[in-house]
Amino acid sequence: MKTVLDLHIHSKYSRACSPALTLSNIKKTCRAKGIGIVATGDFTYPAWFKSIKEELEEIDNTGLYKLKSAPDDKVKFILSTEVSLIYKDNNKARRVHIMITAPNIKAVEELNKRLDKDFNIRSDGRPILGMSCPDLVKMCLSIHPKFLIYPAHIWTPWFSMFGSKSGFNTIEECFHDEAENIYAYETGLSSDPPMNWRVKELDNLTLLSSSDAHSLPNLAREANVFDLSEKPSYEEIYNIIKNHDKSKILYTIEFWPEEGMYHIDGHRACGFSCSPDESKKLKNICPVCGKELVIGVLNRVNELADRKEGFKPDSVIPYKQAVELDKIICEAFNIKSRNSKEVLATYEEMIKNLGSELEILLEMPLEKIKAKAPLEIVEGIKRMREGKMYVVPGFDGQYGIVKIFSPEEKRNRQKTLF
Repeated sequence: MKTVLDLHIHSKYSRACSPALTLSNIKKTCRAKGIGIVATGDFTYPAWFKSIKEELEEIDNTGLYKLKSAPDDKVKFILSTEVSLIYKDNNKARRVHIMITAPNIKAVEELNKRLDKDFNIRSDGRPILGMSCPDLVKMCLSIHPKFLIYPAHIWTPWFSMFGSKSGFNTIEECFHDEAENIYAYETGLSSDPPMNWRVKELDNLTLLSSSDAHSLPNLAREANVFDLSEKPSYEEIYNIIKNHDKSKILYTIEFWPEEGMYHIDGHRACGFSCSPDESKKLKNICPVCGKELVIGVLNRVNELADRKEGFKPDSVIPYKQAVELDKIICEAFNIKSRNSKEVLATYEEMIKNLGSELEILLEMPLEKIKAKAPLEIVEGIKRMREGKMYVVPGFDGQYGIVKIFSPEEKRNRQKTLF
């Protein structure tokens, strides 16, 4: 059964996250988007874990959960959190974000109990822990052998395994003797699968893409599509990821990597960005302020890659690129805000008349969409599927621009659109 999984999101208790991120709202949004299994996020935060225990119930001892108030289990929750590790390794300060997915509530309770002894897990939904990556893996696996631990958004400069500012150059360098217990990695918004295929070491891990959503509209902006049984379980998902079972991972859903906040090099404060080749000429120094540039994901991939750009391994997980439907509606109507009444009304009408957002974006025949949606929106979906996008890469914490219609087309909409 084809199932969309978003394995990395946050709650309302994480810094810079929407207060609308409640379990009931997450479930409602997942139904609209077509997500079958979604992360709880933030299970180390006591108030959120209390909500998880009070509002969710396990489905037939599967390790997956549903809202107690829901009449069905079409949206299932999987226990997960992201933690921020800050520590020293080999005389260098390291900052690495790690994903933890848990097999059941009991395992989470024990992990939270142990972390609470030595660290402040009440300050943020994504806690800062002064412990190393290998020590975290050892702690989790000593509680339950089927905790799933893997590095989040592995290329981002400041907080990741391969980050240019505080990361490592190999998986073993990061996880030491626990590297054998790492089965996956998350690509992050600023990289896509072809960029990761260039690093041979990653061939042995399962490529995962998730939204890292800080608000409801961003759920499944990146996601994974698995072929699961009619009654899926944590065990089934764990085994697919651990065993790198590409026959069960149908494809991943991807951002255009240029839209990510750290795709190329630059200085946001100076309004300066550049390609890796230009950075090299500048010796990584900002020409505006004279300080060191923030080296982005593309540059870091080039640094660690042992394969040429364009290389494709014999066996890979396919991927599809997508732009969220409400963004396409914004462009079609030339409206800036995703929260506009007109945009929200059109979105809800399309979901009501056609089906889930991801089905509309990626699967549904255009002729069927055309019968229920304005032509500009249909044209936007068509161009998205064809990859005909207007792109300005992001840098140094600033999202890039990925548009369906170029600025010139917007100025001459009536002449050039059709």
